[in-house]
Amino acid sequence: MSKPERQRTPLPQGYRQGIITAITVLLGFSLLFLRFWTFEAPGKWTKSTVIATVLLVLAIGLQLIALWRSLQIADDDEIEYAKTLKWFFYSALALMISVVIAALALEELLGF
Repeated sequence: MSKPERQRTPLPQGYRQGIITAITVLLGFSLLFLRFWTFEAPGKWTKSTVIATVLLVLAIGLQLIALWRSLQIADDDEIEYAKTLKWFFYSALALMISVVIAALALEELLGF
């Protein structure tokens, strides 16, 4: 027997616009931080700076996936929207870890 079709539950008005705005704000910060971290930060590359950069690039990739998902018509469904929120959450988590590692590495490089 096949499963009956699930009733599609659309999102309340404004939810998609909100997540798209949140993703683009975080993506803008991430790209600016990547520019600073790779081109303008003082000091030499170390193992921790490379790890921070790799995590930052991963976070940007996850943010782009979350943005792409949020722009899809199918994302107007609650289940798909929840998946998009997970992608966004993991991107924010990777970004936060990257920034913390970068701050600790910069502190070490500058001798604070």
